[in-house]
Amino acid sequence: MKANRFKIIIFYIFFPIILCTNIQAFENIQNTVPVFVSIMPQAYFVERIGGNRVSIDVLVRPGKSPGTYAPTPIQMIRLGKAKLFFRIGVPFEKALIPKIKNPSGKLEIVDTREGIHLRRMSDSRHDHEGENDKHSFGNKDPHIWLNPLYAKKQGETIYNALVKVDPAGKTMYRANYDAFEKDMDALHEKLKNSLSSIKGETIFVFHPAFGYFTDAYGLKQMAVEIEGKAPKGKELAMFIKKAKKNNVHVIFVQSQFNRGAAKQIARAISGVVVSLDPLSKDFIKNMYDMTDKIVKALKK
Repeated sequence: MKANRFKIIIFYIFFPIILCTNIQAFENIQNTVPVFVSIMPQAYFVERIGGNRVSIDVLVRPGKSPGTYAPTPIQMIRLGKAKLFFRIGVPFEKALIPKIKNPSGKLEIVDTREGIHLRRMSDSRHDHEGENDKHSFGNKDPHIWLNPLYAKKQGETIYNALVKVDPAGKTMYRANYDAFEKDMDALHEKLKNSLSSIKGETIFVFHPAFGYFTDAYGLKQMAVEIEGKAPKGKELAMFIKKAKKNNVHVIFVQSQFNRGAAKQIARAISGVVVSLDPLSKDFIKNMYDMTDKIVKALKK
């Protein structure tokens, strides 16, 4: 009996505390701005600027590719309850936007490509495809986050959108954006210094995700993929010939992609496959890591 009485006393002491804590946590969630982004690097940008005033959902989870992604029913329901969706131009957004665009709804779709000069995906393809390339000419490259100065511009768009839906947070958003802007400028300068020793070089990549990165630092990228597919037959032979001519010994491949075709090419040129992850959420560290891998590979 004494033991039961003690348990009851403990329950009445701690239950109100637990209840209040859960209510507070629920209120904190309710009081944040619900935001959706397409990919993990965007989540980093929004977190840096929005701080604890935003709650973020990411459509493409770690290890998945935007090229093969489709939203789940649960994500569609949660999207309908969000205030902001920051689009970036990845392929699945084209089909998704019409489904979530509702003039009478509360979801605002914000295009973070605003103010950024977009390159064509065809700019990274093989030389022989130039003028006769009718399939993807004008296809816009969505990988804008891989240039820190463009990341800074995206941050400005995010800041403006957050202030619009949550003007009470403007002071905090501004301070956070200013810090983010300084970090992106510093990152750009450090990457520029690190990559200066290989300026003018070409990196051979499986998927042409690094055009904005190479443009920013005086490099070139040559993509293995053709129309989003691994080359075969004559196309594969031509690529191997070009790689040998350029004394290439490294093929860079995204960690989300199958490495089979890249390994086949690497064997043909007596080279290796090196993994890069442009979709990592730890943006600044990842940009340094990718830079280090590229510099080491091209200096060999």
